Amino acid sequence: MTAARQGLTGLLDTEAIRKDFPVLERLVHDDRKLVYLDNAATSQTPRQVLDVLAEYYEQHNANVHRGVHVLAEEATALYEGARDKIAAFINAPSRDEVIFTKNASESLNLVANMLGWADEPYRVDQDTEVVITEMEHHSNIVPWQLLSQRTGAKLKWFGLTDDGRLDLSSIDEVITEKTKIVSFVLVSNILGTANPVEQIVRRAQEVGALVLIDASQAAPHMPLDVQALGADFVAFTGHKMLGPTGIGVLWGRQELLEDLPPFLGGGEMIETVSMHSSTYAPAPHKFEAGTPPISQAVGLGAAVDYLNAIGMDKIAQHEHVLTRYAVERLREVPDLRIIGPDTAEDRGAAISFTLGDIHPHDVGQVLDELGIAVRVGHHCARPVCLRYGIPATTRASFYLYSTPAEIDALVDGLEHVRNFFG
Repeated sequence: MTAARQGLTGLLDTEAIRKDFPVLERLVHDDRKLVYLDNAATSQTPRQVLDVLAEYYEQHNANVHRGVHVLAEEATALYEGARDKIAAFINAPSRDEVIFTKNASESLNLVANMLGWADEPYRVDQDTEVVITEMEHHSNIVPWQLLSQRTGAKLKWFGLTDDGRLDLSSIDEVITEKTKIVSFVLVSNILGTANPVEQIVRRAQEVGALVLIDASQAAPHMPLDVQALGADFVAFTGHKMLGPTGIGVLWGRQELLEDLPPFLGGGEMIETVSMHSSTYAPAPHKFEAGTPPISQAVGLGAAVDYLNAIGMDKIAQHEHVLTRYAVERLREVPDLRIIGPDTAEDRGAAISFTLGDIHPHDVGQVLDELGIAVRVGHHCARPVCLRYGIPATTRASFYLYSTPAEIDALVDGLEHVRNFFG
């Protein structure tokens, strides 16, 4: 154990936590113990969530809301109970403000399409502007490009500073009286940057613009209070916070959800239907057409139970300590360049880097042979790579079960990569 590791305080009891995650005991490539550092892409799932999913399918599987038999009533109670858990987890004023989607991308697309079809004062059209940032995931770029192409609205964005932060020096010129919505990431999936929400929200409110926050890299890692954020919409996804794939969340202010039109049409979201017209159910069901992701929502509810039992404050502290340690250790690696903030302050637990002239895909492949799982590529944030003149990055990302020993394994692995490529 290094002296630096001995001095670490504020870490969770990872030895106990890791026992809940069967996959962390796997050996890969025959004899290599898995070092999983790809949590920004997808987190692993604890036994407690797996057990809830198995019990649902073994004992309660049915469609929700319309059935009067026992299984349908049980499934409905579990599904709507998950909504209650999510509402409490994010401090939503009302459970009816929590909409289940299949992922954060669908949540973001849902808002973009609602605004494209909305009446005044929310409609995005050729006389209005949409503001995003250069550090967004493609899921928070492409929907706004599509909306702008369809409506004629002007798409604007904040650029990046050399150290991976938003350049807000011209915030009053970017967010103007014409701005209808400002959509930005709370914590960047590629840079790890935690953005200054208060400053952006305050300017948006000054001009009457709506605010949508992509919290996909925040909700799993820190306390998330939608009321404190001051935004109008918040999106996140389940598979990055110990839950199943196929489940996302969109939170929206009640009055907006009442006024805005639905995106998808079909069963469940209707109140009455005739051959001439239809009326819609109140939110949240207004935005949940068809059979919803029932088991996935139940699984996400179980994941929230698990996170709450540990404590989001404690998880945030654990990751801060790990990230600070990782930054210090990575600085020791010759020719390594961190892309984004090179400190542990105001950042999340994902660190992207380049290693000399070695292509990130080669770095990732050699690390994989050592049992170390990282992510390589653009991370669905190609504009960031273009901004910094790099083909791609290697990204290591940590979570509540990550350990200092795994960071040491990463640093040792990078030395092996350097030696391998001479």
